[in-house]
Amino acid sequence: MPTVVLLFPGQGSQAPGMGKDLAAAFPEASDVFAAADQAIGARLSTLCFEGPADELTRTLNAQPALLTHGAAVWAVVREALAQHVVAAAGHSLGEFTAYHAADALALPEAVQLVRTRGELMYDAGTKRPGAMAAILGDMDISGDELCNLAATDGIVVPANFNSPGQLVISGEVTCVERAMVLAKEHGAKRAIRLNVSGAFHSPLMAEAAEGLASAIDLAHLADPRFPVYANVNSQPITDAALARRMLVEQLTSPVQWTREVEAIAMVHPDALYVEMGPGSVLKGLVKKIAPALNVVTCGTAAEVDSLLATVSA
Repeated sequence: MPTVVLLFPGQGSQAPGMGKDLAAAFPEASDVFAAADQAIGARLSTLCFEGPADELTRTLNAQPALLTHGAAVWAVVREALAQHVVAAAGHSLGEFTAYHAADALALPEAVQLVRTRGELMYDAGTKRPGAMAAILGDMDISGDELCNLAATDGIVVPANFNSPGQLVISGEVTCVERAMVLAKEHGAKRAIRLNVSGAFHSPLMAEAAEGLASAIDLAHLADPRFPVYANVNSQPITDAALARRMLVEQLTSPVQWTREVEAIAMVHPDALYVEMGPGSVLKGLVKKIAPALNVVTCGTAAEVDSLLATVSA
């Protein structure tokens, strides 16, 4: 059995039906969804299993939904995998799921924290409206240079360095739109506005970061049992105090996903990378960043069965 690196997706991977077959097939998964419902006093499980999509996509719902699905998968495979896990990483919201898997955050607090995070981000987006856009394809300038050119009368910054040829930018609407035009002029194939409620991972989230810092201060966050790599600086975190700081800074800083995957791959080139949650967004990004890595998805009952068969082989 190879060593294992856990990967947890962020906002955008949610979809109605997520976790439904998993909860039906495995009591451990069903228990996680029930515990999440209880933690936030809402029928999150029904929203995951049935939708509607527009309600599930709302930031305050999508974040706890994704964490719960990732936690449910982990609950099912934990006994078989735990001894083999050497590191974890999560994309934005997924970093909280990674800390839960590393025994740093108990499930009820983790669900409550990301629910609060989603509410704070939505509120910040209402007070300081912003936008995000995906820039696809290689440009003849860097993401930082693109944003500097576009930020003539406001704020626009790189938000996610997702993979070579995939950058997400974030900031005030006029600046983001200007950057989208400039991106195409500098070689990008496409520039697509994202369906989000604010300028995440930008200075426009400063107020949300303050609120999140207060919430995280009150949470019982322990040292992770294995290193969790941080979006902010792509470094392995093994200390609870540093984890708190990184999770707050993440809200106003870019997600350095490309650097993060490269950093993990350098240390664990032969590990099995397991994306836990709905869909395969991270698998796609990881294969673009480090094509030689062995990456599998694990979000459905069938994918769990396949993973457990691999582990026991």
